[in-house]
Amino acid sequence: MADAFTAEIAKSLLGKLGSFSVQEFCLAWGLEADVARLEKRLSAITAVLSDAEQKQSKNDKIRFWLNDLREVLYDAEDVLDEIECETLRRQLVKTTGSTSRKVRRFFSSSNKIAFRLRMGHKIKSIIERLTEISSLESEFHLSEEAIDRSHVLHEETEMNRSFESFSGLIGRDEDKERIINLLVAPFKVVDAHPLVLPIVGMGGLGKTSLAKSVCDAENVKSHFELKMGACVSDDFSLKQVIQKIIKSATGERCADLNEGELNKKLEDIMKGKKYLLLLDDVWNEDAQKWLLLKPLLSKGADGSKIIVTTRSQRVAEIMGTVAAYNLSLLGQEDCLSLFYKCAFKEGKMELNPNLVGIRKEIVEKCKQVSLAVIN
Repeated sequence: MADAFTAEIAKSLLGKLGSFSVQEFCLAWGLEADVARLEKRLSAITAVLSDAEQKQSKNDKIRFWLNDLREVLYDAEDVLDEIECETLRRQLVKTTGSTSRKVRRFFSSSNKIAFRLRMGHKIKSIIERLTEISSLESEFHLSEEAIDRSHVLHEETEMNRSFESFSGLIGRDEDKERIINLLVAPFKVVDAHPLVLPIVGMGGLGKTSLAKSVCDAENVKSHFELKMGACVSDDFSLKQVIQKIIKSATGERCADLNEGELNKKLEDIMKGKKYLLLLDDVWNEDAQKWLLLKPLLSKGADGSKIIVTTRSQRVAEIMGTVAAYNLSLLGQEDCLSLFYKCAFKEGKMELNPNLVGIRKEIVEKCKQVSLAVIN
């Protein structure tokens, strides 16, 4: 039972590594590579824990190995909890503290810089310890199994919704125009049916905001008879995705329908109609998932199109029928414009001359990522 508990801790940590607060911290402070290494190392270890459970009763070395692993996982949990608490504290300061207080705290040597360095050292130490523990796996000949990460909730997706209107798509006008032109282009016989356009970029760039803005454009709405959408996330449950698509089109939840009935209902909804579908936040790189869904989406009229937002180039390769649209970082001037919009009320910039003076330093710390600028 001990290592079953270890597996639960490991899975919980994987969930926290995908949380919005941890991702926001990494984006703002340049720790993406370290946290990605931690997640990769943790995933590799988690994959063999089931086999370790079966073998530990007959192998004392495996039992001791699991005990050592648990100690590292507890330390990793403490680090991620500390990051989440600090992120929440900053959000509280943002909503309740004055601008001058926030600026002082932003540059306080006892706060953000020191916190970033301390967390960076702790994460690297944990990676080193996990690496050392992983090196012993080969002695035990443990077998890997697929990790069930359906429990991991990607909080970034929901948090993105909260700042879509706030960001106002600053700096994305050209991206928006290009994507719209692709969507409203006349259908050609050689075009794939349906055409699938992936929008690819790192977390926090505003992929969802851009895609929804495109879908809401008047010339796009008038071009398609039916507009639908679904947040897919990591699990890519076929039944749940179909339910979400149907709900977006009709408002019906369809919780009592089986897969066959859902497939028939979706076909009836799309049949003969030129539709636009947004599949948002796709993480799962299992091609089989898409191959099961794709035929169901071919029932619409010619010219139907699908937008897919994802961080993964592999997802874009699996799902896309045209070249992926790779979303770049915001330009420096656009970041400054977004910062002004977030930091000042309309016409109040002159009341905060100190903040105006250090605006470039603040924006540089956000590494041209819109989500980091806003938060």
